[in-house]
Amino acid sequence: MTTDLLEKAASADALAPFATRLHHTAYVSADQERTRHFYEDVLGIPLTGFWIESETLGGVVHEFSLALYALSDGCALSFFNFADCEIQERNAAKRQGLFVHLALQADEKQQAALRDRLEKAGYQAMMFDHGYARSLYVEDPDGQMLEFCDEPEGMDGVTAIQRAGAHDSLRRWQAGDRAVNNVLARQD
Repeated sequence: MTTDLLEKAASADALAPFATRLHHTAYVSADQERTRHFYEDVLGIPLTGFWIESETLGGVVHEFSLALYALSDGCALSFFNFADCEIQERNAAKRQGLFVHLALQADEKQQAALRDRLEKAGYQAMMFDHGYARSLYVEDPDGQMLEFCDEPEGMDGVTAIQRAGAHDSLRRWQAGDRAVNNVLARQD
């Protein structure tokens, strides 16, 4: 059954994805230099562009900067900052809980190095083992949660199993069935 579903997904009959990869994410920074220090100096994600723009949106002139930090796959993290305090406040980052976050891939060695760099810079990081991933979480200076995720060996097989059963699991959840299907997670 798994092979049939995978073949169907790869067939010409399946809808082609409209997007091929993440291009960028967009956030609002209260202080571009503070953001640069965190992402470039602490996390090691290089600043690769800094646009200064003026655009009229909805009849209102928006003067803003846009900083771009490049990830190795070619996508970017981007951060806006507005010259007008009112526009800045209206678009400011809203602190969210753990379940609203950006997840980036990092192996175990990279996680350890990041955790050390974060702690030396005064940031508190949290580690969780989800079974299908080991994750390091930290808030950026604007309260936006980041996850650095390391997948265990054999994840391709787990992904194939999940892909094959995803629709059935969704239907079960919608029907009120809360039986756990994460056989990789620790059961405390």
